[in-house]
Amino acid sequence: KCEIITSEPLINYRETVKAGCEPIMSKSPNRHNKIFMKVEPLEPEIAHMLRTGEISDLKDKKVVADLLKGAGWDTDTIKRVMKFDSRGNVLINGTKGVQFVQESTDSINSGFDEVMREGPLCKEQMRDCKFIFTHFVPHEDTAHRGLSQLGPASRRACMGALLTAGTAVLEPTLAIEVRVPTDLVGNVATILSGKRGKVLDMQQKGASSIVVGELPASETFTLSEAMRGQTAGRATWNTSFKEWTEVPKSMLSTAVADIRKRKGLAPDPPGVNEFIDKE
Repeated sequence: KCEIITSEPLINYRETVKAGCEPIMSKSPNRHNKIFMKVEPLEPEIAHMLRTGEISDLKDKKVVADLLKGAGWDTDTIKRVMKFDSRGNVLINGTKGVQFVQESTDSINSGFDEVMREGPLCKEQMRDCKFIFTHFVPHEDTAHRGLSQLGPASRRACMGALLTAGTAVLEPTLAIEVRVPTDLVGNVATILSGKRGKVLDMQQKGASSIVVGELPASETFTLSEAMRGQTAGRATWNTSFKEWTEVPKSMLSTAVADIRKRKGLAPDPPGVNEFIDKE
């Protein structure tokens, strides 16, 4: 005999931005380097191509350039891409006439990568973000602007830009198709609406009906019990991933606190002032 410890299934979330911000500044740990960064939502078409692998740092540059031009980017912006992220994010060099940017690219990219893996609200992956590295004030001595200095500065700048712009949490939404006797369709609709879902379509198939709808993945843990209870076990259904949707503002603080608690983090996310420095 052995004890089995169970828990509810884990739901993966995502973080994103819904608006842009003006450039913010963050300094390196030694205070000798300054990175200025802003962020804005990435065009959905480009984000999709990044996630499908049509666009990446490993693809032929001419092919990538043609795809980006087709999505509305100009030649100058395309040439200034510093890093593509397969989660659907990009970092662009917006600096002009600044020294040491080229040799500092890897260090700056490392901070960007870290934030794309773990966003500011609840350390979930970022998606659909376009970061623009607008200005750079480096120390002249190479010893004072290495990875150990520029990596953390870049991370802080990306975090500060995200929190300034305002981040949202996305949850997975599932498509659901329920086959049920026609006289019980109303019961299924009631279940879905009670779980923040909705009915999208209904089709009659003989004595049965097919109810097509959607609901958040986090609301499916007790779906089986609800369906059996409301339909006397006469409903069958299947679900599949549909899309990422924004967690309602009324539920955001609770969702963030729950995710952070599960990860062993402090209940409140960091404030923007932790990442932004003054001149």
